[in-house]
Amino acid sequence: MENLVFSLNATMPVFLMMVLGFFLHSIHWIDDEFASKMNKFVFRLPLPILVFSQLATTDFTATWDGKFVFFCFGATLLSILLVSLLSLMLKNSASRGEFIQASYRSSAALLGIAYITNIYGNATMSALMILGSVPLYNIMAVVVLTITSPENKNLSGNAFKKTLVGIITNPIIIGIALGFAWSLLKIPMPTVLSKVVSNLGAIASPLGLMAMGASVKPEKITGQLLPSIIAAFFKLIGLAAIFLPIAVALGFRNDKLIAILVMLGSATTVSSFVMAKSMGHDGTLTSNTVILTTLLSSFTLTIFVFLLKTLGLI
Repeated sequence: MENLVFSLNATMPVFLMMVLGFFLHSIHWIDDEFASKMNKFVFRLPLPILVFSQLATTDFTATWDGKFVFFCFGATLLSILLVSLLSLMLKNSASRGEFIQASYRSSAALLGIAYITNIYGNATMSALMILGSVPLYNIMAVVVLTITSPENKNLSGNAFKKTLVGIITNPIIIGIALGFAWSLLKIPMPTVLSKVVSNLGAIASPLGLMAMGASVKPEKITGQLLPSIIAAFFKLIGLAAIFLPIAVALGFRNDKLIAILVMLGSATTVSSFVMAKSMGHDGTLTSNTVILTTLLSSFTLTIFVFLLKTLGLI
């Protein structure tokens, strides 16, 4: 019972913030346009600032764990390769890019910080996990969606240029680069700037979670249902079932293991739908997977956390 209470305390506050967003949308306090703007706002400002803050204030000489960062990078890369191979089984080749992105691309930055802070009080390991996985998430999403886009039947200079610009201008990647550079250069953080950064970063998780909940529309799960279910399975269970035992065998425990769990088994990020649509894809498969994983992730993560706690790994 103690382990179950621990697991619920770790996951339910995050889940309830999404439920609150869903409820506020259902009573029309948040409409679709406002939810969309909240998602974009969180993605463009508070979340990158939160990532920047986590990295800029981290003493990497004391907390750096190359083995952990390399594992996050390697597990992410292998996950992408695995779901890419699975996508070849889809009869509709136009859906392959969406399937790949929806199957691997987690809400790692938002949910990783939320979960780890909720359990351990700080999210240093989340910052290292973000460093190892999020740049690769975004780079590969742009590459995959560009290659498979109906608008790019043949790779061209414009396609590669679009890929490069998408990577360089991604707000999360900018936040990571600035935060990492700030920490390595040991630039002092003035009190005024620190408070502004802290206040902006603090709204990222609650606002982002409410926006995610407000974006859920169960009644719109239509079309591309089977591949969406398969993508959701791998996003929430399959990849975690493959790589968590490897992480345990390599000696990762506590907040590192939670960070890896969130990286592998959290909901598909809402921004993946925005990216898929903006790059000429239909978006139905992505939307379905976002809805399914958002609705189910708190339950699957609770089960994983319960198992890890019962086994004495966290």
